Amino acid sequence: MGELSHFDESGASRMVDVSDKEATLRTARASGVIRMRPETLKLVRDRRLSKGDVLEVARLAGIMAAKRTGELIPLCHPLGLDAAEVSFSPVEPDGIRVDSRVTTRGRTGVEMEAMVAISVACLTIYDMCKGIDREMVIGAIQLEEKSGGRRGHYRRDQAAGPAEGGGGPGPAARPVAGAQGLS
Repeated sequence: MGELSHFDESGASRMVDVSDKEATLRTARASGVIRMRPETLKLVRDRRLSKGDVLEVARLAGIMAAKRTGELIPLCHPLGLDAAEVSFSPVEPDGIRVDSRVTTRGRTGVEMEAMVAISVACLTIYDMCKGIDREMVIGAIQLEEKSGGRRGHYRRDQAAGPAEGGGGPGPAARPVAGAQGLS
């Protein structure tokens, strides 16, 4: 395992100098799951909450958050993103899987942007549904895949899998065949 690059030799925090790196196409995908009561999921799916279309608001919030990651995470580089997408799929009987994909051509990766998009999309769903369901749980926000850069390609299904006890979107969280899509 490599050294932590956000600290100098004396232990002080720093933003990593990427000026010598070559600009390449960088892509990252992330995922997370928000669990809720089945009745809440039905209201979200049917777009029947009084606050409006929960998933469209969450999609916009996630995309906006990805664009502002450099302002939220102290040592992240501010990046001009070329694309950011957020999508949703049901996890029966009580959840929504949230997926993001972020792309840029640059000197540093977009893993944090993809995970911030998931975080804020899930928090937005929670915010819009908390009036009817305060027991929602946001679980295992994780990097699924990244490409570009010096370290090359990474894909979760070729690695160790979700963190122990993370409640993340493992095999049980795959979209339900034949279920009405949420995207």
